[in-house]
Amino acid sequence: MLRIDGSRLVAGDEPVVLRGVGLGGWMNMENFITGYAGTESQHRRALRRVLGEEGYARFFDRFLEAFFTDEDAALLAGLGLNSVRIPFNYRHFEDDAAPFELKPEGFALLDRVVEACARHGIYTILDLHAVPGAQNQHWHSDNPTQWAHFWGQRQFQDRVVHLWERLAEHYKDNAWVAGYNPVNEPGDVEGTTIGPFYRRLEAAIRAVDPDHILFLDGNRFSTQFDQLGDPLPNCVYTAHDYALPGFADGGPYPGTSRGQYVDRDRVEETFLARTEYMRRTGTPVWVGEFGPVYTGDPARDEQRYRLLEDQLEIYGRHEASWSLWTYKDIGLQGLVTVDPASPYAQRVAPVVDKKARLGVDSWGSTDAGIRHIMRPIEELFEREFPDFQPYPWGAARWIHGHVRHVMLAEAMVDDFAAAFDGVDPDEAERLADSFALGRCQVRKTLAEILRQATAGELSR
Repeated sequence: MLRIDGSRLVAGDEPVVLRGVGLGGWMNMENFITGYAGTESQHRRALRRVLGEEGYARFFDRFLEAFFTDEDAALLAGLGLNSVRIPFNYRHFEDDAAPFELKPEGFALLDRVVEACARHGIYTILDLHAVPGAQNQHWHSDNPTQWAHFWGQRQFQDRVVHLWERLAEHYKDNAWVAGYNPVNEPGDVEGTTIGPFYRRLEAAIRAVDPDHILFLDGNRFSTQFDQLGDPLPNCVYTAHDYALPGFADGGPYPGTSRGQYVDRDRVEETFLARTEYMRRTGTPVWVGEFGPVYTGDPARDEQRYRLLEDQLEIYGRHEASWSLWTYKDIGLQGLVTVDPASPYAQRVAPVVDKKARLGVDSWGSTDAGIRHIMRPIEELFEREFPDFQPYPWGAARWIHGHVRHVMLAEAMVDDFAAAFDGVDPDEAERLADSFALGRCQVRKTLAEILRQATAGELSR
């Protein structure tokens, strides 16, 4: 069983540095990863309506089976990676209409990937990515509103504690599970609930499973740790370390992005600032998410690969564990990407193009096509509400969240569903099979960078 020894992770007496990927888009779906608009729940309701019950069931059963198999685990192991962070949505375990009644199907899905990874010598970190009531303001917590209700509702918190008690009971003897990542990217606006909740959750899990590590994200999307108090025993505090030049609207690297000049030294300064709590408290560093998006422009992508190499070299020099976001998608960020010529990619291509034109996805798109709409709204707020700076990132991103990522995204849900008109259950299953590794493409340059990182071949 992995445990903490000062600032290190160890297995027995041997130090372990976790180097791996996040399995985004599988048990917690995200719009940029698989192409739909809005949130997972909106996406699922729309596909159920257009595919019917049988087609819906066969599509998602095959999708969940094909997305990650022994073949995927073997690919990761062959690159020298030793860990997979598995994000999951609470809805696989519990229905809102039946709180506290846990479904065995969720455990079976997790078991299959945990076991596949274990067969290839890969640790897994279990990551609750979407909780009842939404723990943050964004789509990846299955939140359609930009309001995080989890922190103000005891009933939602009780359900998460109950789920983790059962997960801990289920995995308490499994040494290939590195630990539990109980809440992804919290967004507690007041900052007063997260610390007490973590202490309550830690005590509940320890009563069932005293041994597994807890990987605790900081507040404000895993960037703020001053509200958490002193570190809890056998806990890793998790930083997310996305760099400005790696965003969809990022500039050149090195160069200026969002008004800030970013070069390699600035990347390291940002990493050190985000991990100050861990270094001050003498606890291990795990970067739970990081990684650029790719544009398809060879020159720009070459700069993003250089950014990634610099980050990985910095992490290696500081003995930080890491988990790259993300493993598999339809082409924006993944190590493995769905073939653009596949039946699934061809069917959703018009919707993906429209999302890009309207800047709908919060991750991986810009507002270039709708600046004539966004600029007057921004100017209105600057003029009428100059002091309005809502949590977590201020007025401009709040405006874009509402207009592009809530209002326009919800309107586009039916566009995505319409792309599946006339699909029968057999074809639905074949479409989902587009996500099987044998039908996908490996991003070779990214794979080689990861291999070099695990082999210690990256240098300043």
